[in-house]
Amino acid sequence: MKHDHPFIHHFQNSFSRKSFVKLVLSKKRVKTTLIKIVTLKPVQLKDKIMVSIVISNQNNDLTKNFTLEQSVLQLLNLLDKDFYKADLFTLEKDWHLLYYRSGKFKMKSKPATFHVADTMHDQLKKRILDSHNNIYLEQLGVTTKEGYVKKRKQSKYRQINKYVEIVDSILRTSQLPESFNVIDMGAGKGYLTFALYDYLYNKLRKKPHVLGVELRSELVEKCNAIAKKAKFDHLNFEQGEIKNAILPRIDVLIALHACDIATDHAIARGIKSNAKVILVAPCCHKQIRKSMKNQGPLAILTKFGIMKARQAEILTDTIRALILESYGYQTKVFEFIETDHTPKNILITALKTKEIFVPDLAILDKVNTLKSTFGIAFQELEHLLDIKT
Repeated sequence: MKHDHPFIHHFQNSFSRKSFVKLVLSKKRVKTTLIKIVTLKPVQLKDKIMVSIVISNQNNDLTKNFTLEQSVLQLLNLLDKDFYKADLFTLEKDWHLLYYRSGKFKMKSKPATFHVADTMHDQLKKRILDSHNNIYLEQLGVTTKEGYVKKRKQSKYRQINKYVEIVDSILRTSQLPESFNVIDMGAGKGYLTFALYDYLYNKLRKKPHVLGVELRSELVEKCNAIAKKAKFDHLNFEQGEIKNAILPRIDVLIALHACDIATDHAIARGIKSNAKVILVAPCCHKQIRKSMKNQGPLAILTKFGIMKARQAEILTDTIRALILESYGYQTKVFEFIETDHTPKNILITALKTKEIFVPDLAILDKVNTLKSTFGIAFQELEHLLDIKT
């Protein structure tokens, strides 16, 4: 196949006109090869649009990004050696190429499968963190040594990037100084802790001091070793519990998927430290679920177990958000990550906007109304903050 092949010409033109949607290579030349299918799509990287090539085999997906010129060379090579068939989808037309064993080919066009609502800009997958030459992603098992995102870690990679995107949008409005402390309570394996440090330090050129607090000593040891290898000098992990770990000044407090009242302990520590930003993704809501005693017409809401659990989640997180507001935080509750990535997908974000240390009684009255309506004596955060009701 040559550079001046009409199929290559259509591919180049669609990319230049920003009408390129995707290109799929299939029908293997050699059936015994591990490679199954190859997909080319546009991808936005910083200020440049490139071509993402995903090579799917029996074990995983290998993803790498190329310029248009580089992707043409890759495409030529793949069609010469690996595939008989190529399907190009653009906003103007679909182009279908089929090679025969003799070396001859036929090409035909069809009306476009994708239209304006499916434009390239809607499909571009902007990844804030690059997977290539990324020591911590490779050490954490997200990428291969060559920098390709592993098939089983695609959702984790998307989650990491989405998390950084959300945190960035919040921090940009928080007026934090150039150097500040970030405390990640319950850091776990450190995926998101490393990603946040990387973004703040290397992308935004800030000078954060990031501390990951984790109960499991083996994870603390592993994460500190990776941080050293990545030369993340102001990132470290310490063993401890959310409720009583010894912490430096807290500017930004994060607690993702801390189980049940551990989320309340994290919020309470943030409020008591007058943290500028608090972000929590609650997990489990046992305390409220066990104490709910709905009366009258509302009793039907807790008749079925699954509905009682969901009601407890809504009630618990609403009270948490209201208490944060009572202490001068501008609070939002929204979906963190799509539900097919994680079942725990609610994120509570709180930005300190008022310098008050005594809770607003008018807002606490709303909390009391909720508790009375659903037959709840207290929510754990009230006890931790010594709120008298």
